[in-house]
Amino acid sequence: MAITVDGKIAKNEKHFPDWTSSEDKKYFYRMSKECGVVIMGEKTFDTFSKPLKERLSVVFTINPDRPLQQNVKWVTGEPKPVVEEIEKMGFKSAILGGGAGINTLFLKNKLIDEIILTMEPKIFGAGLSLFNEDFEVNLELLNMEKLNGNSIALRYKVNY
Repeated sequence: MAITVDGKIAKNEKHFPDWTSSEDKKYFYRMSKECGVVIMGEKTFDTFSKPLKERLSVVFTINPDRPLQQNVKWVTGEPKPVVEEIEKMGFKSAILGGGAGINTLFLKNKLIDEIILTMEPKIFGAGLSLFNEDFEVNLELLNMEKLNGNSIALRYKVNY
């Protein structure tokens, strides 16, 4: 997830994610292409103009009648069976691409092993946070990478 210095992932639910650096976009592309799967909520999916290329988008929706699209798998319900189905499809890992509701659902179900944040040099003040419920989860810093003169990628292990 890309975040501002004040921990926001967007100004609101319809905020298009064009505020991040080109290095962040390249980093996300590289990481998500390695995994092959990006899991997200339909609000996040709907901020994109088209499905992600060369990756499977697994999209949690409350509307099971959404139209079929290439490289898009619409899902409903609890996350654990969805993760099991992705594993049966042959994928070994997936990127959780948000938003806050999906991030919260997966953290509550202890289905997040690592959190990778790209911190961008912006402040939104108000907006959406990474999670939308109260948690206290300890993290262990695994890696820090400078993406450009102002942006960094932080990779944390989640310790439940």
